[in-house]
Amino acid sequence: MHTIKIVVLFISVILIAPFHATAGDFDGSKPLIGAVLELYTCQANDKCEAVTVEEINFTQFLMIDFKKAEISGTRAGGEKLVTPIKNRTAQDGMLMLQGVENGRGWTLSITEATGKMVLTVSGDEVGFVAFGACIPK
Repeated sequence: MHTIKIVVLFISVILIAPFHATAGDFDGSKPLIGAVLELYTCQANDKCEAVTVEEINFTQFLMIDFKKAEISGTRAGGEKLVTPIKNRTAQDGMLMLQGVENGRGWTLSITEATGKMVLTVSGDEVGFVAFGACIPK
């Protein structure tokens, strides 16, 4: 069932969203759902490697609520997560969101024209990079 949801969202993001979404959909004026499509973990003095959300107990989908200034989701293990958006900046066609959670800093960048997203999380000698896409909620 989980795989079916991922496939349906992926098809929606790739095929449907470009025809119905406008640049204004990704400027922070509307709530978004972000789908993590690729995920990597990086250790100091080591190469980055592709991982799954299940392997690192992350969330497949990010619910981005600009009015509440928070991002939420459900980890692969079932735990709900909510993190506050501490900083929000729009510049050069990019919407940048930033925060801190559990001793790690994160930045989520969303391309306003397309909804494509990149999430970076950094901690003590470890980092994570997620690539994905957003659709209006």
